[in-house]
Amino acid sequence: MKLASLVALSLCLLLAGCGGRSYYMGQNYLERGQNDKAIAEFSKAIRMSPRSAKAYYGRGTAYSDKGEYERALGDFTKAIEFDADNAALYKDRALAYALTGKHGLAIFDFTKAIELDPADAEVFHSRGAAYHYRGQYDRAISDFTKAIQLRPGNSVFHNDRGVVYAMTGEHERALSDFTKAIEINPRDAVVYSLRAATYRDKGEYGPAISDYNKAIDLDGRFAEAYVGRATAYYRKGDLDRAWSDVRRAQRLGLRVPPELVKALRKASSRN
Repeated sequence: MKLASLVALSLCLLLAGCGGRSYYMGQNYLERGQNDKAIAEFSKAIRMSPRSAKAYYGRGTAYSDKGEYERALGDFTKAIEFDADNAALYKDRALAYALTGKHGLAIFDFTKAIELDPADAEVFHSRGAAYHYRGQYDRAISDFTKAIQLRPGNSVFHNDRGVVYAMTGEHERALSDFTKAIEINPRDAVVYSLRAATYRDKGEYGPAISDYNKAIDLDGRFAEAYVGRATAYYRKGDLDRAWSDVRRAQRLGLRVPPELVKALRKASSRN
């Protein structure tokens, strides 16, 4: 073998395959959010090393970041073909399935990822979200609970379990989770609004209004919080304040539920 060929082969091996340079350039572009350039480099890497799982994975990630989920799914599937024991590949393919509404396939892949890496809280949370979308609330709660056990300081995990508890009428457990989420992240207007809605559904309008006030203080353009507070004011009998919040929500561009407007008109004799 000629010296030049030996040098070229050595360089390829040092760069983890003849597509190594393109792979690392692709990674660099991916980290900088330059997805089209990343895709071009990963494609070069694949042409040079057609069994490179990490090159397919990198290109799939770039496609996913661009919202081209079907192409991402193709690349993640190819990566799994060459690296079947990599939990991250199943996790990211599952996320792409979920983003295309294929929650059953997402659950299958999340389950495989959990088998390979049972300590990943994010995967339990993501599978819980997929169960939630399918209406399998007990399984969603179980997965959110496992995620919380693995990472108890995550406000999103508590928030999402609280949502399922609220949807299934377990208001006290929902309130507990929303309160914990607020303790972890007291600047999240959405969690205050969710806790407010739970108080409102329990008929506790004072605490509900207080939480809606906090949500609006944190985000003055949170139109849904104005509607929620309007509903609490209406049920409390404070019609003037309810109308005021309805108008604020409308000025922010939100279509207020017609049934609320109709109920307010009937109660206050307004047109």
